[in-house]
Amino acid sequence: MSRPSPHSSRVLSPVQRAIYASGDFTINAALNALAFVFTAYFLIHVAELRPALAGLVPLIGRAVDAFTDPLMGRISDRTRWQWGRRRPYFLIGAVPFGLCFALLWVPVPFTHELLRFAYYAFVYCLLTTAMTVLSIPYLALQPEMALSYDDRTSLNTYRSAGAMLGVFAAVSVRPLAESFGGGPTGFQFAGFVLGCLFALPWFFVYRVSFERPEWREQEVSTTPFFRGLVEVLAHPNFRRLLALFLFSRMAIDVISTLLILYFTHWLLRSEDFERGMVIFLVAVVSALPVWLWVARRTEKTQLFAYGAVLWSAVQCVLFFVQPDWSRWTLFLLMAVAGAGYAAVDVMPWSMLGDVIDEDELRTGQRREGVYNGVFTFVRKLAGAVGVSLVLGVLDLLGFQANEPTSDTVRNSIRLLAAFAPLAFLAAAVISAGRYPITRAAHAQIVAELWRRRAHSATRATSSTQSNS
Repeated sequence: MSRPSPHSSRVLSPVQRAIYASGDFTINAALNALAFVFTAYFLIHVAELRPALAGLVPLIGRAVDAFTDPLMGRISDRTRWQWGRRRPYFLIGAVPFGLCFALLWVPVPFTHELLRFAYYAFVYCLLTTAMTVLSIPYLALQPEMALSYDDRTSLNTYRSAGAMLGVFAAVSVRPLAESFGGGPTGFQFAGFVLGCLFALPWFFVYRVSFERPEWREQEVSTTPFFRGLVEVLAHPNFRRLLALFLFSRMAIDVISTLLILYFTHWLLRSEDFERGMVIFLVAVVSALPVWLWVARRTEKTQLFAYGAVLWSAVQCVLFFVQPDWSRWTLFLLMAVAGAGYAAVDVMPWSMLGDVIDEDELRTGQRREGVYNGVFTFVRKLAGAVGVSLVLGVLDLLGFQANEPTSDTVRNSIRLLAAFAPLAFLAAAVISAGRYPITRAAHAQIVAELWRRRAHSATRATSSTQSNS
């Protein structure tokens, strides 16, 4: 195999990887604040929207993402600025992202419920668009900065750790609002503080990230946008990975939305939600180095299945938990679930870079942006559909904010929180069994890619010398 160019040996140091991971801290913090607190709590209990309308807000935002996420991927693939293809968008999107997040928590003075719904749906769409401008180029950089099978797992482990810290920030929304006096005004100030916090890291991500010149110099694809999108979706192994990712994200986002309702209306201990989430997140971060060690000794799909089975066991037990059980029993369950969640969350993103390499081998094109655009859209859509469905069910059962909760609604929350994520996890594990890109298969893909690149470089050099 030909040796790669000098640029290929460039890697991020551990400190730089941690700074790069702060980008996912902001994105995941915003996404989880929307899932944990905004949709299921703020819109229902503070903005006083009925659950069905609250569930429609993220669904409308995701409908916009169906177009903007793949389009942003296409744009970044075709960008040829002197500053890079991906990195300049970090500077473009940072301030709008923070501003839109702050506006989402503003108490609007409309007495009509549909006007309040329209405001929050509109700002939600603006926020997701700003998030797209940042997240798609950010994620598309990963296969470029981490070239090997294991290095991608390592970089994604750092990124996942940053994402988990983002969940800490998301969980802090209610306590932060209470520290500002609570109520609508408290949430408004909390949104402003977090909006500033989410915009700032992107300037540092811009500084530490890099793009490889030999990748930027590759020929721009002339394939029309929709045809390219169809080609990406026609990639068999990408479809297998997409199914795995879709089901796992639905499990993650459904439990994220239902958990605060589970603590509040089934366990009748709303104050334990934040405590339980802190324990969950500590377990996730603690488990990541262990999973990284395991990942170097096994296949990515096997590790994904291990984590899903561990998390599924906790979901089964959740149905039997009673309000009078010791909180420490539940906290122990949260810790075990966190350990399983860590593997389920990090592995699909690590696998995506391998699929993109296979696509280059098949087509001769590097389309990280489009692939990550589709992947990110699925991430958002899966959560929105799941959340809309479960909140729609609760709305049909008569669930209303700030009203006594019937036994039927309480038991429905208990049932959905336990078994809806379990069904999606089972489907994800089945999908993982059909995914064929192993460590050995990826090594062959990379070897062939470097052989082709070396051959192309030799031809280009010979052509230049002949012309001179």
